[in-house]
Amino acid sequence: MESVDLDELDRRLIHALQLDGRAPFRRMAEVLGVSERTVARRYQRLRSHLVLRVVGRVNSARVGLVDAVVLIRCAPGADEQLAAALARRPDTSWVALLAGGAELTCMFATPAGTDLAAGLARLPGVRDLTVSTILRFIAGTEGWAVRTNALTADEMLTLATSNAEPAVPIPNWTEQDARLAAELGADGRAELHRLAATTGWSEPTVRRRLATWRAAGVLEFEVEIDPALFGYREEALVWLAVAPAGLAEVVGVLREHPGVAFAATTTGSWSVFAIVELQVVGDLHDFVTIDLAALPAVTRIETNLIRRRTKRAGPLTVSAAVSGRWR
Repeated sequence: MESVDLDELDRRLIHALQLDGRAPFRRMAEVLGVSERTVARRYQRLRSHLVLRVVGRVNSARVGLVDAVVLIRCAPGADEQLAAALARRPDTSWVALLAGGAELTCMFATPAGTDLAAGLARLPGVRDLTVSTILRFIAGTEGWAVRTNALTADEMLTLATSNAEPAVPIPNWTEQDARLAAELGADGRAELHRLAATTGWSEPTVRRRLATWRAAGVLEFEVEIDPALFGYREEALVWLAVAPAGLAEVVGVLREHPGVAFAATTTGSWSVFAIVELQVVGDLHDFVTIDLAALPAVTRIETNLIRRRTKRAGPLTVSAAVSGRWR
């Protein structure tokens, strides 16, 4: 990634893309108050500098997949190679090497009933692992708050898609759908002619399929961008054990905290898993001793800094094996 400074228009464009990853440049230009050419030029600049990518993602809950967070302890010297191998897998959505040693954390989306632990344990370099199933996403599902605060409420309303529970039934999934999902995972704004060539469908058929997916809540979009461009140069993982009676309060605090980019309740010995963005490493101390210490229901905390991410939001594609379960 090349060095790029974001100005106010860049931030407004990023916020607009988070609200609707496939919004036409013309529509965004009307909201942002600039020309369509300016919006297109700004987007291409960020895209060509490898600063920004719009990722099309399949909503796991809508298609019968189960999300899980996995902590892997690796053999000495095996972490880099294992992280690279996991990043190439279509069932991972992000992979991060941790600073505390030969450890990495990743997120998977797999069919219900999959013995994920058994499969991962057989990979070269895996010493030990813990799989925690995600029960509910509690923060970060609509984008990290720091990068989604550039538009006014009226501007957001104009661009945002409906958050209502989808009433449209989930469509039957085919091999063409799997290829379409893979292409959108690589580039959520891929042009219709490219998507048509990938699937073998006509452009009108692709357009209708995308509309059906979005109406059914199957397709979502995420803006993949380095938090360092917003001044947050460090990332940490936080695991919390929480007394059940106080879980709602903890969830509320994490949902509103500007540094929490992602959080979810999970199974296992930890109640909550979170990704926290930090301007400097010392901010993690304040997060633990001030924000979390004020929550009496939090009984145990474990933290680790992220050394490097080898995969961020995407691509999360759909394999033929998984698609067969959706029919």
